This record gives sequence, C-alpha cells and structure tokens, in this order.
Amino acid sequence: MTQEKEKRKFIDRIRHRYRLVVMNDDTFEENFSLRLTPLGFFILLASVTIVMTMLVTSIIAFTPIREYIPGYADVSMRRDLIKLKKNSDSLEQAIIEQNAFIENVGNVLKGGMKADSSRNRPDKTKDYSKLNLNPSGKEEALKKSIEAEDKYSLAYGTENKNGISNFFFFTPLKGFISDPFKGKEQHFGIDVVGPENESVKATLDGTVILATWSLETGYTMTVQHTNNIISVYKHNSVLLKKVGDYVKAGEAIAIIGNSGEQTTGPHLHFELWYNGKAMNPQDYMVF
Repeated sequence: MTQEKEKRKFIDRIRHRYRLVVMNDDTFEENFSLRLTPLGFFILLASVTIVMTMLVTSIIAFTPIREYIPGYADVSMRRDLIKLKKNSDSLEQAIIEQNAFIENVGNVLKGGMKADSSRNRPDKTKDYSKLNLNPSGKEEALKKSIEAEDKYSLAYGTENKNGISNFFFFTPLKGFISDPFKGKEQHFGIDVVGPENESVKATLDGTVILATWSLETGYTMTVQHTNNIISVYKHNSVLLKKVGDYVKAGEAIAIIGNSGEQTTGPHLHFELWYNGKAMNPQDYMVF
C-alpha cells in the first residue's frame, strides 16, 4: 500500500501544473506566463534536443560547412588530392629519368663512358656450365614424332594459301605473356616471363645469322629458317650458339636474361617474321 501511495504521489506531482510568471519588478505587472507540468517540460526539452540534433546533422551533411570540420573533407577534394599526388609522382619519375638520360649523354660526349659498359650487362659471377641443356624424354619423343610425320608431309616447307600455318613451331620458352604483340605500337613480338636460368630453344630448324650484344636489346640471336621465316630472341643472358651454326627445333640456343636497356626484368622478347612481315607468335604456338 505504501509503494502504491508513493507512485500515485509521484504521478500526481509530475502531472501537477506549475506556472512560470515574468513580472515587472517595479509595477508587478505580469509580462509573460507559462503553465507547464514537469512531464510536459521534459517532453518539450526532449523535442527541442531532437530537433536541434537533426538540424545540426543536416547542416553538416548537406552544406559546405562540413569542410571546416577537421577530418571531414569534401569527397571531390580528396579525389583531386589523390590525382595530384599521382601526377606529381609521375612528374618526379620523368624528371629523374630525364636527368639520368642527360647525364649519360654528357658522359658519352665527354668520353667518360666506355662502349662496353652498361648497368644491364650480365653477371659474370654466375656459372652457366652446370645447367642441364639436354632435352627431357618427353621432348625427345615429341621431336621424333614430329620428324616422323614431316617425312611424309608434302605441305611442310611449302608456301600455300595458309602461309606458315602448316609449320609446327616449337615454343621457345614456357611462361606467361607480360606484353603481347602490338603491331600498331611497333612492338613486333611478345615478352615471355619464365624461370631464372631457363634455356631458350629454337622454334624451327635453321641457321644462326646474328648472335651479338647491343645496348638496347642485350644479347640477341636471329635464326633464318626455310620459306623466308626469321625468328628473333632478345634480352638473353648468354648465347649458346654463334653465327653460322645450324640448329634444330627445340635445341637450346640461349639462356633467359635481363640484358639491354629496353627491359625491366628477366624475360624473353620473341619475334617471328615471315616474308618481311612481323607475325603474332601466339597465333602459331602456345606459351
């Protein structure tokens, strides 16, 4: 009974009306009066708080005022900053490369750079004598099978409407294509990335007509085949054949490398030419 009485007193107390009067201190004239219950006062206070919170949130979310709040930048501004950062990095890299080029040209003009010096020359400390260049049993079986079929093939080695599609090309290097054939961009071959110290094999029977080193392409080998077919192998670390050597399809002729300035990592740049026209090697073999 006592608890119920206290509850009723509390309910009556918050429901009891109170009057707030603002009076003139001199004349005791009533200027303003407000009648509220404690419950009504708390409801009014909560309503005002909710409205103010929604109003402030809306101003921050939908007006430019949010840009003045630390850590609440504009999305477009962040996008522009990221773009400017990328452009500045690219510009910095271009300036570094240009300065290096100018320095190299100056060294060449002053005679300070020797003709055989290059930062991409192969590492002479590596020993390639222990590499196993002998073909595996599966490769030998495949070569014998192809040679046996070619003995009775009248189409092999003859030019017809299919061009070189009747030739069986041996894949020079197994790996993945990092840069495909792009004739319009004057990239007349494909870049194949393979394991380190992997041997590069001749794609067809032929004669080595070029085995040299250049500043741009490093150790390069060119093989002349029948029917005006030429294959080119660039950026090798070691050349295993010399000019005039006759090579068989699938025979190791070089070791994959990173020689020359036009390279960014160990790979083989392989080109296939037919009647003076660059062909896409991926149309004739699987890498």
